[in-house]
Amino acid sequence: MKWITREHVRIDRVAIPWLIKKFVDPEAEFIFVPREQALARAEAESATPFDIPGVELSHHDDKCGFDAFIAKYNLTDAALLRVADIVRGADVAAWKGRFPESAGIEAIAHGYFLLELPDQQVLDLECPLYDALYRYCQDKIEKQAAAT
Repeated sequence: MKWITREHVRIDRVAIPWLIKKFVDPEAEFIFVPREQALARAEAESATPFDIPGVELSHHDDKCGFDAFIAKYNLTDAALLRVADIVRGADVAAWKGRFPESAGIEAIAHGYFLLELPDQQVLDLECPLYDALYRYCQDKIEKQAAAT
């Protein structure tokens, strides 16, 4: 399946492709375009748009696009839900400061943004960080369960 979003990916637009590949569509293909071309290109490419204002799989109220995917695909994995909290804390102003890990994600994402790399290269470099974050969340959950 093809997925399309705005170019110059950061936080949500990196975390979402990671989520898609791991939990929704392992064969996903991603297209990155200028904001003003996104919806027209989505239609032309038969691609599902995400993290674009006004589409289903995007920010709504105080939730980010990652949250929209969690809800749409009914994802209930506890570690993934913690990742969602961290991503939201890095990406949504109303959630800033709630999760200490969010500041690290935000700093790393901004650093990659400043490198001005092609979007696919940013995904290739940052997605392993989300693998590690997911495993970190699993470990925290396991330790909490063992302590009770």
